[in-house]
Amino acid sequence: MLADESRHATALALAPYRAYLAFAQAGFRRYATYRQAMIAATVTNCVFGFLRCAVLLALAGTAAVAGYDAERLATFVWVGQGLIGVVLIWAPTELADRIRTGDVITDLLRPVDPVWRELAGDLGRAGFALLTRFVGPLVVGALAYDLYAPERPATYALFACSMLLATVVCFGCRYLVNAAAYWLLDARGPQMAWTLLSGVLGGLYFPLWFLPRVAALALVVGTPFPSVIQIPLDVLVERGSTGEQAALLAVQTGWVVAILAICRWVQRRAERRLVVQGG
Repeated sequence: MLADESRHATALALAPYRAYLAFAQAGFRRYATYRQAMIAATVTNCVFGFLRCAVLLALAGTAAVAGYDAERLATFVWVGQGLIGVVLIWAPTELADRIRTGDVITDLLRPVDPVWRELAGDLGRAGFALLTRFVGPLVVGALAYDLYAPERPATYALFACSMLLATVVCFGCRYLVNAAAYWLLDARGPQMAWTLLSGVLGGLYFPLWFLPRVAALALVVGTPFPSVIQIPLDVLVERGSTGEQAALLAVQTGWVVAILAICRWVQRRAERRLVVQGG
């Protein structure tokens, strides 16, 4: 009898985690069905990879700029083109659309936390993108250019952790952008602002260290945008010592904690707002 009760209690305790795992698997399968869209996005990323690489290499010439030589710059560009598909910097409008139509009420009635549910699904999507949209530009870039191979074995593990943290930070930012629909109903303004700022301030178009050091440091530490693109790429190209890589991961970790806490706070405020409005 005690053994049965113990197994039942364990099953109840693990039920939420199994649910989130199911959402992650569903996110993976969902994006795996859109193969043509995946191929089109990969080709687009590769085209822009050639354009960006040509511009940055022409700008740098034969000298190292801000700690980036030609190999590091090429790696920065091509891995960055693959990384944007994993973190997904553009903001899908599905959550905002469900808020606008009122369908979000159905989501809130489910016995799972909406923030963790959306995060689980996004991690599943990122897993599929890692196998497809990340690998594609990386292979094309390696065939066309001399890319930088990390010299320290620990860099590979640090980059994997940094990429995971970047995905969570980007998810949190996109969640907040879409959650603005609870108050604005139409979230297209915040979505456009996020798409523009995440690229410029995140290091997608050029390494932020091309800016004056004080400005770059302020952006890296004081805003979440560099944690999405700039920091993972700096970790990979070993721009600094292992200690500096660990410090960058600490910055990302701090933004993960802060962004997810803000997401939970905003979601609670939004649910109270729905109740006040009669939802």
